[in-house]
Amino acid sequence: MIIGLTGGIASGKSTVARLFGELGVRWVDADDIAREVVAPGEPALKAIVDRYGDTILNREGRLDRSALRDIVFANEKERRWLEATTHPRIRERLTTRLALLQQQDSPYVLLVSPLLFESGQADMVKRKLVVDVAEDVQMERAMARDKIDADQAKAILGSQMPREKRLSLADDVLVNEGDLSALVDAVKALDGRYRAMAGS
Repeated sequence: MIIGLTGGIASGKSTVARLFGELGVRWVDADDIAREVVAPGEPALKAIVDRYGDTILNREGRLDRSALRDIVFANEKERRWLEATTHPRIRERLTTRLALLQQQDSPYVLLVSPLLFESGQADMVKRKLVVDVAEDVQMERAMARDKIDADQAKAILGSQMPREKRLSLADDVLVNEGDLSALVDAVKALDGRYRAMAGS
């Protein structure tokens, strides 16, 4: 059984995935795969450089993600082009990784993806778990974590699915506005449910 784990920026998806991991659940993170497909030598990186020039690379020849973010979050057309270039490649690798994880000793597996719904990856999963926090909390956390200003945080929030719509598509919602121990308890409860479902 594959569970899709998603949520807006800085909602705590990675923390939740790690907590599931501590309970013996394996997962693949679409963000990690997204970084892989634009690594040096990858066709997607060549396409990005062909479009935007070498200024999109850092001194080591790797993609300068913040420079790319400035371009695509300011321009809808460029964002769509980037998604069309990277999403099919990401999906292909996710499919391979999930198949490998399903052969291992995990009671079920997680597909952790910030764009689970937007990218069409939701059709790869049995259940959809949304980690939810208020938008002002997301803004604060994103600005602190990614060292970005309020305008950039707003642009990223604006590029993601609206919170209400994401919640309406969820099978399960995990509210992440309390302390860590509350989150641990909530994850344990969900883990018990998912194990029962996977077992049946």
